[in-house]
Amino acid sequence: MSDQYPPRDPYGQQPSPYGQQPSPYGQQPGPYGQRPWGQQPPGPSGQSAQPGPGQPSGGKAGPPLWAPWYGIPFPQAFVRFWKKYVRFDGRASQSEYWFWALWYLIGSAAAGIFGSGFDVLPFVDDGSDGLGSLWSLACALGFIALTVRRLHDVNLSGLFALFFIIPPIGILFSLIIGLMSSNPQGQQYDRPLQR
Repeated sequence: MSDQYPPRDPYGQQPSPYGQQPSPYGQQPGPYGQRPWGQQPPGPSGQSAQPGPGQPSGGKAGPPLWAPWYGIPFPQAFVRFWKKYVRFDGRASQSEYWFWALWYLIGSAAAGIFGSGFDVLPFVDDGSDGLGSLWSLACALGFIALTVRRLHDVNLSGLFALFFIIPPIGILFSLIIGLMSSNPQGQQYDRPLQR
């Protein structure tokens, strides 16, 4: 390099006036350093903040369905439960398990409140019991599958889910499974069998 003043950029671009960064690909920045309409500012590493291929628009793609999602956000736990409704393979994290338990309680309360509105009809005896039963029936198989996946995460066989048949033991068992921490040896249940 020579001792030129002002110093040149190695790519032949002159530094922008007022200390602004040069725009990529030779584009001119808008007035006052603003980017042209529709362009995202660069991310923390200087890359574009636009999502890449295969990523949702939020930029956060969750793990595949056979893998546990540790630290899953509350709304995503609801969606993930229904996507994995009858999947008995893979694992489920503590947050998936407990967030679904909370969603189930919210759904049960909503079914009771909404069902009580049907009590004013002459042909409905107890609407809250009917909707509550439908909600419980709709969630039963999915909760068994979620429990099997949670058992896999603590490196236990899914057959332990049969403890739910005995009501007092089933409730206690559900609490114990939810409180147990993940076991790295549970990775043996991660990938589904290739058939």
